[in-house]
Amino acid sequence: MKLAENIKERLAAILGDRISVNPSIIEQHSRGEGHLPSAPPEAVCFPVSTKEVSAVLKICNEAGVPVVPWGAGTSLEGNVNALRGGVCIDLSRMNAVLAVNAEDLDATVEPGVTRKQLNSYLRDTGLFFPVDPGADATIGGMAATRASGTNAVRYGNMKANVLALEVVLPSGEIIRTGSRARKSAAGYDLTSLFVGSEGTLGLITEVTIKLYGLPEVIASGVSSFPTVEDAVTLVTEAVQLGIPLARVEFLDEQTIVAVNRFSKLELNVAPTLFFEFHGSTASVDDQIAQISELVASHGGSKLESSTDIEERNKLWHARHEAHYALLAMRPNARVYGTDSCVPISKLSEIIRLTREDLERVPFFVSVIGHVGDGNFHLGMVIDPEVHSEFELAEEIHDRLIERTLALGGTCSGEHGIGYGKTRYMEWEHKNAIGTMWTLKRALDPNNIMNPGKVLR
Repeated sequence: MKLAENIKERLAAILGDRISVNPSIIEQHSRGEGHLPSAPPEAVCFPVSTKEVSAVLKICNEAGVPVVPWGAGTSLEGNVNALRGGVCIDLSRMNAVLAVNAEDLDATVEPGVTRKQLNSYLRDTGLFFPVDPGADATIGGMAATRASGTNAVRYGNMKANVLALEVVLPSGEIIRTGSRARKSAAGYDLTSLFVGSEGTLGLITEVTIKLYGLPEVIASGVSSFPTVEDAVTLVTEAVQLGIPLARVEFLDEQTIVAVNRFSKLELNVAPTLFFEFHGSTASVDDQIAQISELVASHGGSKLESSTDIEERNKLWHARHEAHYALLAMRPNARVYGTDSCVPISKLSEIIRLTREDLERVPFFVSVIGHVGDGNFHLGMVIDPEVHSEFELAEEIHDRLIERTLALGGTCSGEHGIGYGKTRYMEWEHKNAIGTMWTLKRALDPNNIMNPGKVLR
């Protein structure tokens, strides 16, 4: 829709020069990091308080102007694309750490605080926030998309780590959900309703999260395997045995080729597992010994472990840069990235079947995953101008989700739905879509909040 001049004037009266229609700012806020095409807003607002967010939403709601929340723009499923124009609300300037309650192991932050910023702030407290989706995403964005990542196998995803929220509803009303208590039986769980709602029900302006004590010892480990099945089966067994892995990441041989080239590593080109172990010296030694036994039983190379912080950071930096390593494999390409999540016992089967599909594709594809919790990703490096490549990627994606749901899994373990996966919501939740729409209409009757996302 065309944003009326009087709406811009009313927003400017609240924000001053913190509303922009500059073409370069508009373009920066037109897409995330995924493969889907740009969809620009007509104006970008930069509020610095909950009060300003409330005033902006009230104006937009009264005028029926679409609103798209923005954190760091690192989403992959078109979560931040402004499909119907309107206003983008960039929360990056609301980036204060409001409180750290070290004795209670929690903190309250504004939504624009990034995970690296938070952990830097916590450095002298002996605490850290473990949810690590790879990108330096904002805490508000991570809550809105129910982010997960490499540490989820031990510490859980955002749903497990958000205690309370401050949320501005489309009407401008400000509500608080949850509390700093670690459990509650008081009423509906509204916190969990907004965590993962992708800005379609309201806009998060404050997040209270759990913190954890920094481990006494952190060690990393790497081992390669003869086959994908050997690597993935090892992880399944480790989880079933209750070995408290902090992180375990799978990278297939294609991913290793890309990572070696991009991050200047010399890893063996084979299916590979990256491990991280947290705990006391004795506990970490015991975890490494148990994993070493499993590695040997599955024909893996000797587990190379280290507590050296530089080696560990180099390894995980390479893992986090895998998306950019894939982009570097083909000039002017985009990564059609997707994820799915299945019960851990079904992981080896679905990866095997998916890799059979990939044998016939003409473009570079990687398989990578947070396999400790049954979540894995495809990275299909396609030329967005070649329609046949996009169609083939879509076909592979459809087959992946069909298998995932048949095995009792979900169409997204952590990317969220955005608009790239809305069709799969009807496959996965066909008996509950009506209830979801009832909630959406009750909270956002004018459908201004990130329209076209999650529910189509």
